[in-house]
Amino acid sequence: MIDRTSLAVLRLLPVLLVILTAASWFAVVEKDGPYLLRNLMPLLVLLVLALITLYRGGGKWSGAGMRMPLGTLGFAVPALGLSVYLHFAYAVNLNDMFSHSQFPGRVFRYLPLYTLGAGGIGFAIGWIVGRNV
Repeated sequence: MIDRTSLAVLRLLPVLLVILTAASWFAVVEKDGPYLLRNLMPLLVLLVLALITLYRGGGKWSGAGMRMPLGTLGFAVPALGLSVYLHFAYAVNLNDMFSHSQFPGRVFRYLPLYTLGAGGIGFAIGWIVGRNV
């Protein structure tokens, strides 16, 4: 039999892979800029939420009900989606969004606040939906 910790680690691997891929891509796009560590905070929060979800579920995503899994998913979609989208827009200069700006790299200054806020709202919605399931 596989114990609880092994199951949690095995089920956490896809989340960890997505987080590491996003973090390395953020570093490439921002070119190790001054706001890189700030922009990694939503990824760290996502990892912590996934760990808590797996711990409370005994190594399974839905072992303790659907509140935490849907809350974690509700956090991940807007937080990760918004951050990845804005990094993509910056990388390809989508619709000349950054070419006429005096300091285009400052778009990443407050991005973690927006992504954590959007993720918090998504978490709350997922938590409420999970409570009613």
